[in-house]
Amino acid sequence: MSNAATRVIVGRRTKWLVLVFWLVIVAVVGPLAGKLTNAQKNDAQSWLPGNAESTKALVQQDAFRSPNTIDAVVIYERTSGLTAADKAKIEADKTAYAGVGKIDGQITGPFYSQDDQAAEIVVPVDLGHNGWNKASGVANKMRDIGRGTPGLAMHVTGPAGYAANFSDAFRGLDGRLLFAALGVVIIMLLLTYRSPALWLLPVVSAGLALTVAQGVVYLFTKQGLTVNGQSQGVLTVLVFGAGTDYALLLVARYREELRRHEDRHEAMALALHRAGPAIFASGSTVILGLLCLLLAEMQSTKGLGPVAAIGVVVALAAMLTLLPALLVICGRWVFWPKRPRFGSIEPTATGFWSRAGQRIGRHPRYVWVGTAVALGVLSIGIVSLNANGLSNKDSFRTKPDAVVGEQVLTGHFPAGSGTPVVVVAHASAADQVRSTLADVPGIVSSSATVPRISGTEAYLEATMSAAADSAEGYATVERVRDAVHAVPNADALVGGGTAINLDVHNASKHDRYVIIPIVLVVVFVILALLLRALLAPLVLIGTVVLSFGAALGISAIFFKHVFGFAGTDTDFPLFVFVFLVALGIDYNIFLMTRVREERIKHGMRVGALTALGATGGVITSAGFVLAGTFAVLATLPMVGFAEIGFTVALGVLLDTLIVRSVLVTALNLDIGNHMWWPSRLSRRDGPADLSDVREEVVGVTGG
Repeated sequence: MSNAATRVIVGRRTKWLVLVFWLVIVAVVGPLAGKLTNAQKNDAQSWLPGNAESTKALVQQDAFRSPNTIDAVVIYERTSGLTAADKAKIEADKTAYAGVGKIDGQITGPFYSQDDQAAEIVVPVDLGHNGWNKASGVANKMRDIGRGTPGLAMHVTGPAGYAANFSDAFRGLDGRLLFAALGVVIIMLLLTYRSPALWLLPVVSAGLALTVAQGVVYLFTKQGLTVNGQSQGVLTVLVFGAGTDYALLLVARYREELRRHEDRHEAMALALHRAGPAIFASGSTVILGLLCLLLAEMQSTKGLGPVAAIGVVVALAAMLTLLPALLVICGRWVFWPKRPRFGSIEPTATGFWSRAGQRIGRHPRYVWVGTAVALGVLSIGIVSLNANGLSNKDSFRTKPDAVVGEQVLTGHFPAGSGTPVVVVAHASAADQVRSTLADVPGIVSSSATVPRISGTEAYLEATMSAAADSAEGYATVERVRDAVHAVPNADALVGGGTAINLDVHNASKHDRYVIIPIVLVVVFVILALLLRALLAPLVLIGTVVLSFGAALGISAIFFKHVFGFAGTDTDFPLFVFVFLVALGIDYNIFLMTRVREERIKHGMRVGALTALGATGGVITSAGFVLAGTFAVLATLPMVGFAEIGFTVALGVLLDTLIVRSVLVTALNLDIGNHMWWPSRLSRRDGPADLSDVREEVVGVTGG
């Protein structure tokens, strides 16, 4: 940031204008924030890859049923065998289910199992536009109807049953995340600042930033941006986590400058000029990394990118304008009881990280080699990571009704019951498609339905013998596609729940292979421009990737052997990579810009050790704040959220405590001036000459 810009933000009069500007923005945009939850789209088409066959099949199915219709599979069980009274009740319940909502088509069943211990009814319910949140109410009405007979168990499963349980899990999610993240941030700021007042300013700034970000995202939904429960939850965590990080970095430099300058306006101007570019570069790295998600095939992933990026843009703006204005308005008293007095000594010069740097400096090569090897060993756990996706029943940390119902269903009926394979084809080839479908290995031949005709299109269903989300089920879908695609003039499309999950798996794999390299290139370019070097960016990216591998390796072991998770969502590696690389590089940026600043004044060795001592405490605090806010996700009942929260929190701690403090510092000391290759700083020892110093400070002094 230029000296002129910093003085505008924190001038004696303009600081009040900055505050008024933000209050006006909040007053205008704030009321829209509350509307964001109702603007969510959690239906299948808003999550799926747009060019996938299952997505095209969903579109074609609109001719036969509403796109808002999902099937509720009601399963009854009496392990001693259904009685005549049970069957009479089940028949009566079937009639009563017509009153739970808008029924789209015929209620089918009851179908009785061969062992006569279970019965199945399928109720197609039209939940209306964006009816995700209505699924829970419909399922509860069905349970009220079906339950009450002693010894006769009744469950609601199938697509509608799972939609109800997912809806329950997401209900109030944004509020829970907000208060949990707020609690973590307040506790960490109190521990960091040890001040009863200072923590309020970053929290107020982050809170206003979140409100504005939610309002802006809502405006973008009117232009076609897709927001779902996942992206809104990440938005809350990211704004508080990243925003508080930037606040910590700025306040730390401001406190340094207050010890050197009596005028707090001048101190803040210098703090912004020195720390502002690093904070801006850090935020830009996160923003551009998130925008790379726009290249994804998965609609849910593509939507997350701009939603999260908007949050970081607003958080960055608030921490570089609103927070400095508030700090200068309040004055030094806000740091009470440890106010930084003019002329006092900066405690970081003799603190823990300064002493740690001296120890690392004795044998830097041994330190960085040993640390890199240790992280590499921890990365080996990746081989046990199962990123093939989570089935519906494995997506919950608890055992909701839909999961219990599916277990009962598969215990008495073919494993694919309730989640049929769907085929949409030209009506002229419908009979041939049906016979072909019935002959596919893995399809229960008698389950292939009579084609329903609408205009020139035909709709068919069939039941698989394999479980819907199993590898065998995916193989059956592939065989069905190969078979019906070969029917002349049929133009058949294969969809249904299993086909959808298969296409999600394939699209997520594509997104990983495409987006991860692009994110690395983006980060490299930003670092090269900021540090004016090529070797340093390569080294820093290597350390963060190594940290990512270690976090993934450790997490894979915990997921499998401690938490007992069946696997991870298919998009888990990509999300964790983007968050860890984009956010983890923040700390390296802040450290290395300070190393460069001190290198110009004192030489590389002194510069590296001084930078570690000066930034160690604040970066550690920032890491704990960010890890804590992401760890909030691990408290949610959804396995996918818990996995992302655990791994990102772990990775951030590795970056903060080991990679940045130990590995990068040891590399700086061992590589020395060559770290800045090919810039002029790589070609001389000791402090740079006066022309280099002037190049760094021009604008600050006005010279």
